[in-house]
Amino acid sequence: MPDMMNAWSFPHPAPVSSRILTRAARPITSPGDGELLIEVSACGICRTDLHLIHGELSPRRQGVVPGHQIVGRVVSRGRGTDGYRPGDRVGVAWLRQTCGLCKWCQSGAENLCPESLYTGWDADGGLAEYALAPAAYAYRLPDRYSDERIAPLLCAGIIGYRALRRAKLRPGGRLGIYGFGSSAHITAQIAAAEGAEIYVMTRGEANRKLAASLGAAFVGGPAARPPHPVDAAIVFAPAGELVPLALESTDRGGTVVLAGIHMSDIPRLPYASLFNERDLRTVTSNTRADGEELFHIARHLNLDIHTTAFDFDHADDALIGLDSGAYAGSGVVLLRHV
Repeated sequence: MPDMMNAWSFPHPAPVSSRILTRAARPITSPGDGELLIEVSACGICRTDLHLIHGELSPRRQGVVPGHQIVGRVVSRGRGTDGYRPGDRVGVAWLRQTCGLCKWCQSGAENLCPESLYTGWDADGGLAEYALAPAAYAYRLPDRYSDERIAPLLCAGIIGYRALRRAKLRPGGRLGIYGFGSSAHITAQIAAAEGAEIYVMTRGEANRKLAASLGAAFVGGPAARPPHPVDAAIVFAPAGELVPLALESTDRGGTVVLAGIHMSDIPRLPYASLFNERDLRTVTSNTRADGEELFHIARHLNLDIHTTAFDFDHADDALIGLDSGAYAGSGVVLLRHV
């Protein structure tokens, strides 16, 4: 077991295109009570990482290691982690810790806990050779997916799944999806497996091709009007100007869900956009139950998770590529061949 590891971090918010991320050696910290020390094999790249690096989310820890879609193997563990053994494959997601005592935690809404902490924001994340994580917030992962393929499920998948459930889509209904990146392309497959008809509105030819290849009934640009009113819509793109368009395309009694942690301002809405009992809902993080439900589904569905792999030495290129729209699906940083 080495004493030092390589890790990527950034000293202050700046455009990721400026290559603000820097790689440096850091000491490996032994796990405390309730913690796992994980040798990282893969870390998915998320738009939330961009929001943090760009300063759209206020930094909470200077020099933090980003990355919160971590796949790896347990190498050591602290007291109180008897459910895990060295060599176990685990996943670590965005939600890292909650108080367990507040009214939200006690009612099954731990994602709303005011004391919640997050991987890659409050504590170092997965763009490093090793990561510490609370065992109570780690996941056992389905064997049918490689480390590269399953990494995006740990945020893109979980958040998309929560957005789909909050959309209250009727069985066999029409689902509108605005933006077709990492989260959307996973969510669309789960919805389709449940009988939904998928209409995708997104920018980027690569994203539109991916949507079509996954069986979307309609694919158009971000401002396109779907051929029929949808029963529910999810806005994955962090663009507030899409919200009125989504509402206008949603049928009476339908729901529009905003799935991102950050979004540009929503333009002024005419009351008619919400009339006829249309609901506008948001998603805030996830509960551990969301993750467990998603991985149960993933064990039984053969999800076609599209990834572009990046070597650890070029982790900053994965973020730059996400920012520029250079690849469709999910970017994943690999620390070793798996």
